[in-house]
Amino acid sequence: MAGGNHSSVTEFVLLGFTDLQELLFGIFLLMYITMLVGNLGMIVLIRTNPQLQVPMYFFLCHLSFLDICYSSSIMPKLLSGLLAERNVISFNGCITQFFFFVVLGTTEAVLLAVMAYDRYVAIHEPLHYLVAMPRGVCVQLVVGSYAAGSLNALVHTIGLLQLSFCGPNLINHFYCEMPPLLLLSCSDTRLNKVVMVICVGFIITISVLAIVVSYTCILLTIWSIRSAEGRHKAFSTCTSHLMAVALFYGSAAFLYFHPFSRYTEDQGKTASIFYTTVTPMLNPFIYSLRNKEVRSTLRRAMNKVFCGYSHRSRSNQTKAGITCHGGVSRRNKADT
Repeated sequence: MAGGNHSSVTEFVLLGFTDLQELLFGIFLLMYITMLVGNLGMIVLIRTNPQLQVPMYFFLCHLSFLDICYSSSIMPKLLSGLLAERNVISFNGCITQFFFFVVLGTTEAVLLAVMAYDRYVAIHEPLHYLVAMPRGVCVQLVVGSYAAGSLNALVHTIGLLQLSFCGPNLINHFYCEMPPLLLLSCSDTRLNKVVMVICVGFIITISVLAIVVSYTCILLTIWSIRSAEGRHKAFSTCTSHLMAVALFYGSAAFLYFHPFSRYTEDQGKTASIFYTTVTPMLNPFIYSLRNKEVRSTLRRAMNKVFCGYSHRSRSNQTKAGITCHGGVSRRNKADT
């Protein structure tokens, strides 16, 4: 890290994707809309149904919120850049985007570990689950996740602000990320790279260790269940979380632990697409399709909406003087 920022660069040009931009715009727009609808739907479903007011869904609600913010810190700029001839972002805008991206990404990584611990408590102590995970503890765990994300982002952002960027200002990426920014700096970035690997390595190691320990205890608990149906039910509640963990940690580890000597921008962009776009889009479907309670609650909500719509339609028909008998519509006698 240099002694202070003496950058002559006031803006960066995000090269993003240079081929098939119109096609990619349509694909990414569809993915972004799907992500918004899926995660907003999950939040509304959890917040409005008393059956889902338990710690597991409290954490899942915050995961959906993080996915919305996480993806929204990247996708709008990516979509506008695919339509613009020159996708420019100011130096301050780039640093701001990077800060919030790291805050939200780190928070989600820690929250996934918290959710693994929550699953362990639910399976190991099912009768005392709500006592062991009261509302206050859940709130503290979520606040701690955000605190860890903010601290990690602050360390890296301060490190970037100490660097000088003398040019060129072309970022071969679709958002402001640490590895491509370090490649553009004209300062000595060795300390930044070491700090990045240490911080990311510490967070991923601690989080993955917590997940591994939690699921080891979960497997031991499931193994002690005598009923095959009970074992299947207990394990099925964890598979969706494991799928989300594999998608998120796999792509993040590939990007940040990939040696800089063999780092290529195309590899970085491919890995980034997974944990900034694909994973937030898939998470609500993974948790809803693999979770019986969410499926049944969603089914009841859809039936309620459909029945309400059908009731309003019948009311409108009655007001218009039309009644249906045996599938045949007839005017009321009063109209004749």
